[in-house]
Amino acid sequence: MQQAQGALDAAKAAGADNYAANEFTAAQQALARAHDAVTQRDYRLALDRALDSRERAQNAAREAADGKAAARSAAERALDRAQKSLDAVVAKLVAAETGKVPARLLAAPRTSLHTVKTGLQEVRARFDKGEYLEVPAKATAATASLAAASEAIEAASAPPARRHR
Repeated sequence: MQQAQGALDAAKAAGADNYAANEFTAAQQALARAHDAVTQRDYRLALDRALDSRERAQNAAREAADGKAAARSAAERALDRAQKSLDAVVAKLVAAETGKVPARLLAAPRTSLHTVKTGLQEVRARFDKGEYLEVPAKATAATASLAAASEAIEAASAPPARRHR
């Protein structure tokens, strides 16, 4: 039972509770059933359940390593897309400012851009901490906000419609 508990602790340290939740939960349940069997003085069943728990915990640790690598890769891709979008929108904003677009028309996109930059810094901090599961969704939301800011800059940069008399 100590080996099973040790394997569970190692699996949790590897992130199995996040990246291999089903197998990790099954390992915890098997260990709980092993404790129940000891309480009922069925030591053979307890040993069987403890061995099952250890095996499942070891599987969970392996799955967690694979899941964490996949999540990191997805997070990196999402962050790269968001950074490319950010760079493009910043370039559009600079071009609009040098193109003499009135500042009042660029105020909302500039504010939106600042908000997205702050949000992406927070997302990068989560990535650096190894919290990969939340990063893709937040980076994708930032990319969507950047698309809206880009459209606003394009609309502000468009020449005004001519009035017909």
